[in-house]
Amino acid sequence: MYSYKYPRAALTVDAIVYVKERDEIFLLLIQRGNEPFLKKWALPGGFVNIDELLETAGKRELEEETGLKVEKMTQFKTYDALHRDPRHRTISVIYYTELDEKRQVKGGDDAAYAGWFPVSDLPDLAFDHKQILIEFFNYLKQQRRFN
Repeated sequence: MYSYKYPRAALTVDAIVYVKERDEIFLLLIQRGNEPFLKKWALPGGFVNIDELLETAGKRELEEETGLKVEKMTQFKTYDALHRDPRHRTISVIYYTELDEKRQVKGGDDAAYAGWFPVSDLPDLAFDHKQILIEFFNYLKQQRRFN
């Protein structure tokens, strides 16, 4: 359907879903069922379809990989480091949402498992997701100063 003279980057979305419980923040992660980073934990996410909006893709990927449906997500930041994905050039737009409570989740699609982790004790993460989370939670701390 499309033919381009020059190669194109792949576009993905990733979802940061978190819950505050007492003095702890819990984060929703998936365990990858495929390479690269097979069995490593990651943010739920995946490739944007040619006919969908970014937020729609984020909500779709979140539901496919965890069973979790959300109404709204907010765009955080775009990550475009040249070698963030060993397969090819990938640009990822990060979305986030805060839930009132942890909901039951289950790995689906290309996610072997899904689960909630305390931010203070995260497993090793795939891709550049550790850096993304550091920047995101720093962003949240900065936002509280201005509220």
